[in-house]
Amino acid sequence: MSTVNSFGAKSTLTVGSTDYEIFRIDAVEGYQKLPFSLKVLLENLLRTEDGANVTKEQIGVLGAWDPTAEPSTEIQFTPARVVMQDFTGVPCIVDLATMREAIVALGGDPRKVNPLSPAELVIDHSVIADLFGRPDAFERNVELEYERNGERYQFLRWGQTAFQDFKVVPPGTGIVHQVNIEHLARVTYTRDVDGVLRAYPDTLVGTDSHTTMVNGLGVLGWGVGGIEAEAAMLGQPVSMLIPKVVGFKLSGAIPTGVTATDVVLTITDMLRQHGVVGKFVEFYGEGVAEVPLANRATIGNMSPEFGSTAAIFPIDDVTLEYLRLTGRSEEQVRLVEAYSKEQHLWHDPSAEPVFSEYLELDLSTVVPSIAGPKRPQDRIELSHAKEQFQKDIVNYASPSASTSIVDLESKASFPASDPGNYSVDEDKVDAPVLISSGGPEDVSNPVTVTPAEGEPFVIDNGAVTIAAITSCTNTSNPSVMLAAGLLARNAAKKGLKAKPWVKTTLAPGSKVVTDYYEKAGLTSDLEALGFYTVGYGCTTCIGNSGPLPEEISEAVNEHDLAVTAVLSGNRNFEGRINPDVKMNYLASPPLVIAYALAGSMNFDFETDALGKDSEGNDVFLKDIWPDAAEVQKTIDESIDTEMFNKQYGSVFDGDERWQNLPTPTGDTFEWDQESTYVRKPPYFEGMTLELTPVQDITGARVLAKLGDSVTTDHISPAGAIKADSPAGKYLTEHGVDRKDFNSYGSRRGNHEVMIRGTFANIRLKNQLLDGVEGGYTRDFTQPEGPQSFIYDASMNYQERGIPLVVLGGKEYGSGSSRDWAAKGTNLLGVKAVITESFERIHRSNLIGMGVVPLQFPAGESADSLGLDGTEVFSITGLEKLNEGVTPKTVRVVAEPSEHSPEGKQTVEFDAIVRIDTPGEADYYRNGGILQYVLRGLV
Repeated sequence: MSTVNSFGAKSTLTVGSTDYEIFRIDAVEGYQKLPFSLKVLLENLLRTEDGANVTKEQIGVLGAWDPTAEPSTEIQFTPARVVMQDFTGVPCIVDLATMREAIVALGGDPRKVNPLSPAELVIDHSVIADLFGRPDAFERNVELEYERNGERYQFLRWGQTAFQDFKVVPPGTGIVHQVNIEHLARVTYTRDVDGVLRAYPDTLVGTDSHTTMVNGLGVLGWGVGGIEAEAAMLGQPVSMLIPKVVGFKLSGAIPTGVTATDVVLTITDMLRQHGVVGKFVEFYGEGVAEVPLANRATIGNMSPEFGSTAAIFPIDDVTLEYLRLTGRSEEQVRLVEAYSKEQHLWHDPSAEPVFSEYLELDLSTVVPSIAGPKRPQDRIELSHAKEQFQKDIVNYASPSASTSIVDLESKASFPASDPGNYSVDEDKVDAPVLISSGGPEDVSNPVTVTPAEGEPFVIDNGAVTIAAITSCTNTSNPSVMLAAGLLARNAAKKGLKAKPWVKTTLAPGSKVVTDYYEKAGLTSDLEALGFYTVGYGCTTCIGNSGPLPEEISEAVNEHDLAVTAVLSGNRNFEGRINPDVKMNYLASPPLVIAYALAGSMNFDFETDALGKDSEGNDVFLKDIWPDAAEVQKTIDESIDTEMFNKQYGSVFDGDERWQNLPTPTGDTFEWDQESTYVRKPPYFEGMTLELTPVQDITGARVLAKLGDSVTTDHISPAGAIKADSPAGKYLTEHGVDRKDFNSYGSRRGNHEVMIRGTFANIRLKNQLLDGVEGGYTRDFTQPEGPQSFIYDASMNYQERGIPLVVLGGKEYGSGSSRDWAAKGTNLLGVKAVITESFERIHRSNLIGMGVVPLQFPAGESADSLGLDGTEVFSITGLEKLNEGVTPKTVRVVAEPSEHSPEGKQTVEFDAIVRIDTPGEADYYRNGGILQYVLRGLV
């Protein structure tokens, strides 16, 4: 579609001997005061102005942006490209393949269904750290990966040939975000449009919430659900409100002994406390030039952990140096510099843009930290880690009968085993605290383990059973990776060893890490401590940690031990890392090694020795911690451009395994009816070209009543599939051995597995049941309302035509941008989710799947309104959408049922409708985003 060009912004930029068409942002009044990120959006609107979706008025409003006003102007953002990983990408390609068949059924041409925006998919989420601590770990894990995932990989290879503008980076290459910053990102994008070469800012959406890592390069992009990504691939703009932008000023320099990870955990803590959900965060000030690109990427990566949409750094000389280092052409680097300066996107530290809110961090005040035991924002200063662990362990360990519970305010105590009538004054104390004269020893539960090989050992609550250097957050950062290597060298020289109960894994985010470890001579030192490379991909961070050794797993489960994992990742939610591990801690790569040597979280690095050297002297962390100057010297001597050229020169080709995969051909995919990995989903069954009118919801029952901070991991787990769960039973019935179950994430192309896995997290707490964890509910189709699997109850409700609702608390749907959290909700028959607040991506994904997100009135909750989940719900007012009006509220009436307690009253309230934009209303009217796009294509 040709651009309207109301502002006369179209111009030409000549770099060397090449002319580029550009759209000048200085054509719009007010551009000077805009933050960097909004200048990028301004260019996007100027270039895509069509008078309908993108209008002159919207562009004018952005130029006259009021930083303090609540966001109210909707704009349509058209990203330059889409990036995906295989867990979230496979369903996208499954859906595109299904759309090809659906368009044929509706009388259209299957070849019309193609990515209209360039799309790249990196297969990085399928490697599992089954084998570890041995030289052949990588090779064997890759073999197992291909054995488990051959069907999915064949399907993706078909997609690579069937769809235009779709590329696949084969397995064993690296993590999507690291491959993105090291190779895929252009910073300034070029594309031939109607015979004219056009240059514009590189922007993207990704099917992984950590897409924001690329913000460190000055590339604006963020994570969206697979549902939104599919729409973006099919040329639909991303509908958004012009956001508030939080200016984050950096000053000072990082002190010795402090890592980029510590800086990130500090920033995460600050921004979570400040509140940045739905906002852009932008770094500025004199301190920006002092932040290496890898550190910028580490900070950008954690944007979902502090809740912002994006966390961006502007473009400067540091950006250009990184582009050169990573093997981008000199022509590209010159274009980036010329374009950024011409378009006022170059960082000027002396100019202070106008922001909505301001924060500042003096980097010299940052101290070493970890975060845990269950959220990235639960930051703990390393010097207080042992003390904090001793407070936290009582919430996870099975207490001994002698333990007392003490109200710290009144000093009254009572036995934990028999609380009697004593109640704690919640206003005075955060929670009852377990203490005794002996401290945490009262939750001590030492267990002797006899391994198949080696000496018996004793583990206790707090034992570190997994120490994983993993995740793009930190493996993309040479300063922390080489610090880990040097710490390993120093430890090995002193004769220290990882404790025998620690599963030690190293999963770099790209093969370049291996190259510089080799050149620095650090590989053997890491291996001496058990840190052998297990794969190049997302492992522990997404639950692909592999099983604990059998004898340790048995001891943990038999004695209900609260053991721990320490990982250099970005997510540590409950139940995410490993089913046997209750407490998870984020730490820098060198601290991961330090905890492998310590073997327990009940450890103080300042006063507790890691072991003894060959002369019998105690060795402390300070004795082996590498000097900052040595780390920098090693970086300078061991990393060069040639490494990036070598690893990325043939990045889309893959190894022999990939090239020898038998691959189907043809415009439409030949579905294998026996496949348990890739199946045709039912979204388009019975779909007609005409819209079905929106209906109010009547006679609905509650499928689940949930508390605060329910993550997309709780709603749609990515990790292990339990044998006795509905998904496990389905796989068993289809002839899959338990050892071949693989993970939920790897089976996202099979809706049958994923529906059964929805709300199946082993740590989910459905308040319809007392004291039960896991994917269970009460089935109100039965007289007594007995306990049942959520999937089984859903099938009973759907057979009887009974719609379902889910009740939730604050921050519902936080965490990864997981499309199956919305798709599964829809396929379980849920028509509405009513919560106190939603995380951004999950709310829009629910709409994209035809589920209406509603919020309780301000200040109210399910509990404050007296809802217990036994009621029958009706929701009226939704039918206004058929008249083209999005209602601000709808009327909810919850009447007592035969399952409700005696004397229960009817509850009525007005719920806020969280369909925030006209585009979202269109999706909802169509029954979902895919149906909307498909009707548009026909």
